[in-house]
Amino acid sequence: MNLLDLDSAVCAIGDVHGRSDLLSAIIAFIEEHSVNSHRPPRVYFLGDIVDRGPDSRGAMEIVCQTLKRWPGSRLLLGNHDYLFRDALTEQRLVQGWHQCGGSTTLASYLGTSDFYSFDDLLRIKERFPEHLQALQEASIVECVGRYLFVHAGINPHAPLSEQHLSDLLQIRQPFLNHVGLLPHVVVHGHSPTKTPRPAVTENRVSLDTGAVYSDVLTMAVIDTESDRIDFYSTDQTGTTKAVCPTIIDRGLGTAWRPMPPT
Repeated sequence: MNLLDLDSAVCAIGDVHGRSDLLSAIIAFIEEHSVNSHRPPRVYFLGDIVDRGPDSRGAMEIVCQTLKRWPGSRLLLGNHDYLFRDALTEQRLVQGWHQCGGSTTLASYLGTSDFYSFDDLLRIKERFPEHLQALQEASIVECVGRYLFVHAGINPHAPLSEQHLSDLLQIRQPFLNHVGLLPHVVVHGHSPTKTPRPAVTENRVSLDTGAVYSDVLTMAVIDTESDRIDFYSTDQTGTTKAVCPTIIDRGLGTAWRPMPPT
């Protein structure tokens, strides 16, 4: 299977959580196809680049390089990225961040230690200004055609203009369990799928395949003009291949329209 014409497609990547090895493999896959097609891709990172996994620093570096290399690419802020950004700036939620996996992020930037001071956080801020800039400039939502890209999802009972940040970064069941068409097909991460495959319903495309635990990182390539969606996953062997999503048809069809083989 060939990637879509990348000038009309968005390459949306699920939660990374410090798995720079998997992210590097997917970016290399995108790069190979962009060279062959002579078209720059638009890469949308759906957030949670940091925490839990072994190399948040490396993952953030890949994100920064991608944003610089391919204009039109976006980082969508995840709840873990939000906590990391707070630790580097306001320092209001540092203790909660530690409990949510922040210690692995600190170790990737500073080396393993039993104690990190606020001066250590300042060192990260000073040594990696591009990482902080990417977090500060991250989008909360992006709309392209009938698709809305966001980290966690949306409150299905509120218009987009009245969404709360906490919902966009952290919502689960009220969004996941909602049956019915929404103004947009929501492309999101945050809530790991039941198997390490993407999942599609009538109103959402779920791309968090639990990379830090499953060793599988997943991307959707969405042609927002033709509505074609192709899915790709990479594993710890470094191989990226096309995959079929889990189809969750709740009586309203699904947002995925598979293309016939060529």
